[in-house]
Amino acid sequence: MTNAQRDLSTEVVWELGRAMENWPAFNSAHEGYGVLLEEVDELWDHVKTNQKKRDIPAMRKECIQVAAMAMRFALEICNEERGRK
Repeated sequence: MTNAQRDLSTEVVWELGRAMENWPAFNSAHEGYGVLLEEVDELWDHVKTNQKKRDIPAMRKECIQVAAMAMRFALEICNEERGRK
């Protein structure tokens, strides 16, 4: 694993922890999907921006939030008890 990959992994895990401290657990797969979709939509807004005008640090931040919410979904929803709600 490269240093850049390690740094990115650390940022994603930190964002996951921050989100879990500040927001309650997902109540259902539908709620988790909604949160994840919101983050993807925010990333999409950056992608649609003209390449020369993109805010690259902000776009990266959205990528980290997408990854963190995907991890949260896997942790909180992808089990037999919660995944069937």
